[in-house]
Parts: sequence; C-alpha cells; structure tokens
Amino acid sequence: MVGSTAPIVAEGYGDEMRRAEREIRDPGELEDVIRRAEVCRLGMVDGGEPYIVPMNFGYRDGHLYFHCAREGRKLEALRANPRVCFELEAGVRTVRGETACKWSTAYESVIGWGTATVLMDEEGVRKGLEVLMEHYLEGPYSLDPRSLSLTAIIRVDVERMTGKRSIR
Repeated sequence: MVGSTAPIVAEGYGDEMRRAEREIRDPGELEDVIRRAEVCRLGMVDGGEPYIVPMNFGYRDGHLYFHCAREGRKLEALRANPRVCFELEAGVRTVRGETACKWSTAYESVIGWGTATVLMDEEGVRKGLEVLMEHYLEGPYSLDPRSLSLTAIIRVDVERMTGKRSIR
C-alpha cells in the first residue's frame, strides 16, 4: 500500500520534459503508477559503470524497499556509492499502427532519484519485508524467522521523481 507522504516532484534540475503534455506531476498520480507497477528497476554505479537490476519492491512514506541476499554485487556497489536512480512502469502495451513508424507504446512511468541505505537489523528487515509484501499481497501473510537472518533490505529515501504517460 502506498504511504501518505507525498513524493517530491523533480523541479529545476534541467530535466524539463520535451513533451510537457505527457508529464505526470501530481504526487497522487505518481503514487498510483507506483502502486500498479510490478517491478522496479534500480540503477546504481558499480566500479564506474552503470548497473541496473529489476527487483520486487514496496513503497511507503517516500521510501522504496527492496530485498536481497546479505552479500553480492548490489550491496558492494551501494556501499561504495549509495546514490541511485529508479524506474517503474504500469499499463504498458504495444499500440499497432498501419505502418512501421505508426506503431507506439502506451505506458505510464516514474523515474526517480534517491539515496540507498542497507538494513540488516531484524526490525529494519521485518519492516522492509512487510512493506514489500503489502505491495503484492493483501494479508494475512507470515515471515519466516530464518529468512529474516538471511535477508538484507535496501531502503531508498526518494528525493525526487517525475512521471510520463502515453496512453493511446
């Protein structure tokens, strides 16, 4: 379930949208896209190279939550540089056209930026998993105690985001 804290809409970063009529600026509409998205792509920098990973996620009160193992490439990259970018989309479908150049895609998307924190304490992992589960499942559900000790949570504090839609 989406939290009550309104997201920060990107402004003044030199990233004004060329097709302004497609921009989603309303915080409630941005959260609606997040609520309907199935996957979030988390972008980071690993050794000076871009690295992006599609992940299950949850969102609450201006924070994205992801789960992963307690070791691996994602965590190494985030410890070296916690700055991230993320992307989500909903309602994606191909729109057929009469000619090749008339084909298109209908979509609603959100792109945002923030800072990641890795949580490994039981309380942080439990909260992160609960937020994640709420995104995909209407309770009740249970958390395996053994999994809590094997799981890390990546919490992204969302600093700004913007959206775009092309509905045909």
